[in-house]
Amino acid sequence: MHLLTVGISHQTAPVELRERVDFQARGIADALRVLAARGSTREVVVVSTCNRAELYVACDDVAATRADLVRFFADFNHVSPADVSPHVYDRVDLDAARHLFRVAAGLDSLVVGEPQILGQVKDAHAVAAETQTVGPILNRLFHASFASGKRVRSETALGSGAVSVSFAAVSLARKIFGDLAERSVVVLGAGEMGKLTALHMKSQGVQHVTIVSRTMAHAARTAEAIGGANAAPWDDMDAVMSASDIVITATGAASPILTKARVEAIMRPRRNRPLFVIDIAMPRDVEAAAGEIEQVFLYNIDDLQATVRENLARRVSEVARAEAIVREEVDRFAAWLRSRGAIPTVVALRQRFESIRRAELERLEFKLSSLPPEARARVDEITHLIVEKLLLTPTEQLKALDDAETVGAYAEALTRLFGLADQQAAPGMEDEARNKTRRVEPFPRPGGRAQR
Repeated sequence: MHLLTVGISHQTAPVELRERVDFQARGIADALRVLAARGSTREVVVVSTCNRAELYVACDDVAATRADLVRFFADFNHVSPADVSPHVYDRVDLDAARHLFRVAAGLDSLVVGEPQILGQVKDAHAVAAETQTVGPILNRLFHASFASGKRVRSETALGSGAVSVSFAAVSLARKIFGDLAERSVVVLGAGEMGKLTALHMKSQGVQHVTIVSRTMAHAARTAEAIGGANAAPWDDMDAVMSASDIVITATGAASPILTKARVEAIMRPRRNRPLFVIDIAMPRDVEAAAGEIEQVFLYNIDDLQATVRENLARRVSEVARAEAIVREEVDRFAAWLRSRGAIPTVVALRQRFESIRRAELERLEFKLSSLPPEARARVDEITHLIVEKLLLTPTEQLKALDDAETVGAYAEALTRLFGLADQQAAPGMEDEARNKTRRVEPFPRPGGRAQR
């Protein structure tokens, strides 16, 4: 069984192609069902975001499965294979695991360290679990990726600090006002930048957001897309600003829409209540002189970009630490993957010992028949425990071996010594054997107890 990842991302494909290969838009659950029905995979998870579309599968034949996955990319999304193929990348086995761990940690993102991707990876696994297209390999792989992403987030500063102008604006507002929940925010401009900033404000708990645009219908659509926001006509701009704490300007106007005189007029009825103005437009929406007005705190896009550059530099310095964590988690996953080679032998060995135990109890049935039920149950329990103790050390040693060759050699020796070749594992026996020989949960945290 092999791990295989096939995908496209911002690193290999233009946005026009990524928009056409969007499994989320067409339904990830449907994509999973269609791909599972093709028969080239044993297990499958689809990760689809604005910057990537990736298929993670467990399969037997890597080359044939890769070719089928590329065809699936094209077929399901109604795109020509010739358009998709040049932009596709693939990763196999531990390289596939390493890739997913880096994705979950934010190391493969357009903006390094962006926090949303870990949640998106978790959501992708949840949909696959609900659709029943994951099994032991991908379950373990994805849970290990969650651990990798969580460690990078908690043990490094990779995700700290705003690295987009829109989020930097929100971070600046939070520094000045603290809790933003009770603050009123007005966004001048219903374009993408204004919308994104408003969304960031909502994510920080802001309850009162108003969108003002020259076109009321456009303001209303943006407010609806944000959810829980209001729309106001352009003519009401001064009144809305006068009642607000924070003003975000992102109109794209050719000249300033807020002159010093206009801001002074807006401030008069506020009775010295401060007004925080963030001008993220280019060219600027607010005259620089407006920042001279008492209780007006004006920041422009240059101020925010300086913060963004500083935070990006800080994140870059954390990349090496994050990569080291990923390597540790890949090593843990690799050890588990190697141990799977021993499972059939472990299962067969347990079955052989159990069949011998039961055969001997049956052979001695005439001697045990005179015992009371409690005593007979105790004999059954004791013999079962003896078998468990005899098998514990060899099975743990077998599963702890470091390389697949040694595992294979030991497994072959045990198979010959105990005549296990014809021993067939019953359904569910692999999980049972794994549970019985495991003393702690997988992936124990360094210096601490295993996570449960």
